[in-house]
Amino acid sequence: MYVYKTLFAAAVALATIASTLVEASPIPANAAVSNYVPVTKRMYTAEQVDQHEKILKRSSVGFNDWSCKPSSAHPRAIILVHGLIANNWDNWLYMAPRLVARGYCVYSLTYGQLPGIPLLAGLDKMENGAVQLSAFVDKVLAATNTTKVNLLGHSEGSLMPRYYLKYLGGSSKIDKFAAFGAIAYGTTLSGLVPFLTSLGLYDTIKGIIDPVCLSCFQFLPNSQFLQDLNAGGDTVPGVQYKFIVSKTDEVVTPYTSGLLKDKNPLVQNVVLQSLCPVDLSEHVAQMVDPIVFNAVDAYFNPARPQTINCLSAMT
Repeated sequence: MYVYKTLFAAAVALATIASTLVEASPIPANAAVSNYVPVTKRMYTAEQVDQHEKILKRSSVGFNDWSCKPSSAHPRAIILVHGLIANNWDNWLYMAPRLVARGYCVYSLTYGQLPGIPLLAGLDKMENGAVQLSAFVDKVLAATNTTKVNLLGHSEGSLMPRYYLKYLGGSSKIDKFAAFGAIAYGTTLSGLVPFLTSLGLYDTIKGIIDPVCLSCFQFLPNSQFLQDLNAGGDTVPGVQYKFIVSKTDEVVTPYTSGLLKDKNPLVQNVVLQSLCPVDLSEHVAQMVDPIVFNAVDAYFNPARPQTINCLSAMT
């Protein structure tokens, strides 16, 4: 079922990209072949050219533009932090270009790669990923000549940055931290871990997985990583948090383990279905969910509409 949902989400993402590219073409989609006019002979008004350029900008990924300077409307650059087995590109095919089109300076890193394993990242210990994030944040701050940035994470990207905030001095450099498909207190992987333990297979499976995924067992509820991370509180002073979880998330189980527990006035915990009861996006589908996107955009930009509901899927 999870593989099916993953493929479905990928198909949605590809369809979204394809529809954007079709829209970017100056040739009407329903134009008859007999009416085709070669590019060299077409004539466009200034308004058509301007509209075409805007669409092209929206349909390109557009992030990691190191010449981008934050505006007064968007004073904080956004750093995107991908999830497990993703990278800085494929995790953000939907959200990155839309954030750029709305005026943000957007940056994304690939972290936690292991030797000999291409494309798949987030596999190294999260402590090491946090060191990479720290260096990347400093690079973005220098490029944008600012003192703070915002973070947007998915899945592991909601968890690893908290190590950076707590142990590597990140709290002084981050203003807002938003995350979806959030993980705060680990996951049972839909009961898989207790099942393997009951069969006496836990240590065997761990021995097989550990060499190729050092971070995997850090996600478990009683891991030493999570115990250290949550000891004394799961947030740090001065940073604002917005963690979004979904009741239909089959990777983060129970879904409530993605909620922060500190009684911190700067924390917003959001259940996706409280925004739109019929939104059934699970872990992967949240990456291409317009309601999630608009909730994040509204969080980073108070000038955007702050009421997020099912109608937000249309914007």
